[in-house]
Amino acid sequence: MDFTELVDLAAERLGGAVLYANDEFFAPKEHLLKPAAPVFIEGKYTDRGKWMDGWETRRRRTPGFDWCLVRLGLSGIIRGVVVDTAHFKGNYPEQCSIEACAVAGQPDVEQLLSAATEWIEVLPQAQLKGDSLNPFSVQHDERVTHLRFKIYPDGGVARLRVYGEVAPDWARITHGGGLVDLAAVEHGGLVLACSDMFFGHRHNLIMPGRGVNMSDGWETKRRRGPGYDWVVIKLGRRGRIEQIEVDTSHFKGNYPDSCSLEACAAPDWTADAEARAACVWTELLPRTKLQAHTRHLFGEELQHTSAITHVRFNIYPDGGVSRLRLYGSVEDGDA
Repeated sequence: MDFTELVDLAAERLGGAVLYANDEFFAPKEHLLKPAAPVFIEGKYTDRGKWMDGWETRRRRTPGFDWCLVRLGLSGIIRGVVVDTAHFKGNYPEQCSIEACAVAGQPDVEQLLSAATEWIEVLPQAQLKGDSLNPFSVQHDERVTHLRFKIYPDGGVARLRVYGEVAPDWARITHGGGLVDLAAVEHGGLVLACSDMFFGHRHNLIMPGRGVNMSDGWETKRRRGPGYDWVVIKLGRRGRIEQIEVDTSHFKGNYPDSCSLEACAAPDWTADAEARAACVWTELLPRTKLQAHTRHLFGEELQHTSAITHVRFNIYPDGGVSRLRLYGSVEDGDA
């Protein structure tokens, strides 16, 4: 899988934040993680110079480099980063590098900069291009919580995206007992594939909280032929589903007529094509009518199954769904 198909661990909506920057003279560090694509506004200036939609430091007149500290919204294993220098043409950094650490709790800047914190280089110093998406694969298989992003020697970066696999603390999540949303992104859920996502990205289905508007959901184009749309979701942990929530909030003239849910147990589904082909999908929720702008809860309607690892959520024939919650109990054994 292309690493950009994974979750952006540093996303603001997941709790990501730039905690500190050694310099942000021309443009603030907070712009680095803004969800929207960077823009350029001709003729817009501040009292410090040209307004830029990114993080930009002053021109360095001494040896060294500029840097900032990033707290990931969700701890995990980084598979790749995108350093976006959009609109920075004569003022982008020549190179960048990234270090990472894993620190428990909510460390402050002082703790992160102390000698007790061990930083490991996950992206060696690499060349950047101006006004470009600069993708870099990362080969580091350990869970991390914070990054130190360095630019050489100075300049501006519009956005930083940090793609990877969420690594939740399951001991903490299950400590209090009760049902857990096994599909939630914060619990390691991942939407692996879908038939279409013309209007809304598939990952929106499993994001935290309620959808803020119609753009914050999974929405397909209008189907003009036979068939239906679908997504395949890998659960964060093997488990038994006991309750389902299908939320069509904000979808009023474009919600699906009905939906169904199928399940399978295939731990190697993602990596092994043969495992995908051999997967036997079992009906968990029969095809059921949906309503506009409604949170639907299904419990008694579910067909009882054994522990599962993946689900296929089908919508008929097309449309938009804001959130899908799969509440269940964790099954000991395969993650």
